[in-house]
Parts: sequence; structure tokens; C-alpha cells
Amino acid sequence: MTKVALITGAGQGIGLAIARKLLEEGSHILLNDREKSLTQEAVAQLSRLGKGSVIGCSGDAADPEVIEEMLDLAIKNFGTIDQLVCNAGITLFGNFLDYGREDFMEVARVNQSGTFFLTQAVARLMKSQEKGGAILFTSSVTAHQSHENLAAYAMSKAAIEMLAKNLVLELAPLGIRINTIAPGATLTERTTSDPNYAATWSKITPLARPAFPEDIAAAAAFLLSDTARHITGQTLIIDGGWTAISPSPYA
Repeated sequence: MTKVALITGAGQGIGLAIARKLLEEGSHILLNDREKSLTQEAVAQLSRLGKGSVIGCSGDAADPEVIEEMLDLAIKNFGTIDQLVCNAGITLFGNFLDYGREDFMEVARVNQSGTFFLTQAVARLMKSQEKGGAILFTSSVTAHQSHENLAAYAMSKAAIEMLAKNLVLELAPLGIRINTIAPGATLTERTTSDPNYAATWSKITPLARPAFPEDIAAAAAFLLSDTARHITGQTLIIDGGWTAISPSPYA
């Protein structure tokens, strides 16, 4: 049976790689990104694969109106939602002693509140569909090991990992599984803008390189698949072994 996946923050990077992987495995995709141009480019790129169907919905995935629009579009076009990937998130760097309230609240709004209420909306839909489903959050290794200038971000990612674990109590009886991936250093459009990024992380990662988005997507697809039907409430760290030793990139 063809599944339908709603993926946020999927205009590029890890989110786009997950969308491509699920599309290749036969899912229909509703792809969201905050930037309209990225959404349109991603939909055009994936459509050229000639597999499944992909539609876009631009907007802030933490906005209640956008959440409602995404669900309405998915139901109108595909009739169901079987898989949800809450990948949208923001990173606002800053020293803890100087970190501003406005930046803190924005990180919490997008990463925590956005994940919470999108998941709530989709879980309600999945309950009404009476056929279960699979939900995946995107966390970070910073939820497991300290990283300079990322206190607010790390806090928000640790929070959504606990949310996934806590929701097992309420979602498992509905046949809904919920897990989290925690990527480490990954070569995306954002990180490769730093010319030293790949070399730095290659030196301090036991497997001698940062991840490619496809590495993260493969793990995501597994956790969303029926192959992982007995896995829920878990976090899978995908970091080439970095958290085992955790050397600082600033050292």
C-alpha cells in the first residue's frame, strides 16, 4: 500500500534527502519549507524522479494556520497521512551569558512548540484514520553532548527527544510509533558555506568524515518503515561516532 508522508523543513539538506528517500521507496510526499523558492525547487527536483507524487506547501511549520493548511492539502490530494517527519527547526548561536530572550523564544517556538502542535494535529488525524502511523523527530547530537554557543538549541532538541519518549504512552495504543534521529555533523548547504567545516569534522569524527544527508535519510526511512514496526520511543544518533569521544570543533 502506498504511504503518504508529510515532511517539514524539506527544501534542502536533510529534509530534502528524507523526502527523496521516501519517494524512491514509494511514498507520496507533501513537502514543506519556510522559503517558498526552496519549496518550489525541491518539488520540481523530486518530481523529475518520476516516482510517486510530490506537492509543496510553503510556510512556517510552527504556525497553526500553516499546520492546518498542510493537513488539508495532504487529505485533499492523497486522502491520508501515514508518516510525519518533523524536521523544521532553527539554530540561533550565542554565548549563554549574552543570549537574548527574543532568540531563546524563537528557538523554543519553532523547535519545541512547532514540533509539539504539528505532531498533535497529525496524531489526531491518524487516530481518526484508525490505521496507525509513524512519526519521526529530527533532534541533534547537541542534545547529548555539550557544544559551545548552542545552549538554547541543545535544550530544545533534548526536549523533543523526551516528547517522543513521553508520547509512547498515548500513541502506542493507537498504533502510532514515534522516534527521533539525532544527526551529527552533516554536509548540507548551510554547513558547507564554512570552507573549513568538512576538514574540521573529518579530523574529529571517528569514521573520518561528516555525514552526507543520504546517511541521515537512510536511518530516517528505516525508522518510518514497517521493518521498524516494533521500535518506538527511541533516539538514533547518527554521527560517525562523534558522541563517543566528543572532541570540540573549536579546540
